Amino acid sequence: MLTAMKRFLLLALPFLALQVFGADDALRLTLPTVCYAVPGVPMSSYYDNIVLTQTPENYRFTVNCSVGKSEARRWTLTPTDKDVGAHPLTVSVADATGKTIAQKSTMLRIVPADAGAGKTIRLLIIGDSLTAATAYPTEIARLLSLPGNPAWKMLGAPRPTAAIKGVAHEGYGGWTWARFVNHYEPKPDKTKRKFSSPFVFLGADGKPSLDMPRYFKQTCAGELPHFITIMLGINDCFRAPPDDPKGTDDVIDKMFKEAETLLAALRAAAPKADIGICVTTPPNARESGFEANYKGKYHRWGWKRIQHRLVERQLEHLGNREKERIFLIPTQLNLDPVDGYPVNNGVHPNTTGYNQIGDTIYAWLKWRLDTRK
Repeated sequence: MLTAMKRFLLLALPFLALQVFGADDALRLTLPTVCYAVPGVPMSSYYDNIVLTQTPENYRFTVNCSVGKSEARRWTLTPTDKDVGAHPLTVSVADATGKTIAQKSTMLRIVPADAGAGKTIRLLIIGDSLTAATAYPTEIARLLSLPGNPAWKMLGAPRPTAAIKGVAHEGYGGWTWARFVNHYEPKPDKTKRKFSSPFVFLGADGKPSLDMPRYFKQTCAGELPHFITIMLGINDCFRAPPDDPKGTDDVIDKMFKEAETLLAALRAAAPKADIGICVTTPPNARESGFEANYKGKYHRWGWKRIQHRLVERQLEHLGNREKERIFLIPTQLNLDPVDGYPVNNGVHPNTTGYNQIGDTIYAWLKWRLDTRK
């Protein structure tokens, strides 16, 4: 067990560019420039989620940090009030010979547990099937309902089943950035999962178009959000060709084009809102999850390569845009790729994994509540 050297990675915005020592750059280590945590909320970082390898157990992950403890597959921490503040840390990865092949530094900022107390906030949650499951929005609602938090309201379609009262979101299974921007269904039928984008309406010319002001007026009674979170990317990129790096980048480029359209519309309609974009979550560590879902058509290692490249591109394209009030939420770091997934699903977590996603988003919200102007 390490003492001064401890393993860590965690919640973050935005990610650092790759910095690898020596000739071995295959791991493509990603780390946040800043990480966030809140007293009383367990946070972990899973080594498998930050490197590109099928065998993370063959490497030694070492972190120099003043807080937290090391376990076999992760660094973990449940902060206390005395931990509030900034904690520098450095992560190193060594091969079987002990040679350091990758290294990064970051700053862990632990936010006061009462950040935002006495305020009132409105939150709009947008996403695909991971959001439609309603589990992580319910975890966010649970945490925001604890003492020391602001009064809260979630905007969007109400989701009363198996959720805390007041939980709402715009989450739809199988959806992409493009579908939220463009899709119009003239005869919606919820029983057949036939939906128009909640943000697309017929205009005076009889043609459908993206209209965020109309959405806020009609669906949200004219109320604007203080915070918007978006969890999209899996459906946009899942079928990218993992053996063709250029082909994968082409798919990601198309996704970003649609993303910029939606982000611009959100920014124009809600200019003071903070927009947090959830970094695409990692796959189940088990191939069995992919076999159960896709019967050999898609594999864990294929999606892992696509997902890791997507994380790198999200850093490049969406990082360092805080001046636009656009932020990355590192939802991929605090998600256990083993115990956070059922054995029979490749990309959809179990309750444990969904709660970890909610905890990550909550920590970002608390940081913004502590620093937002």
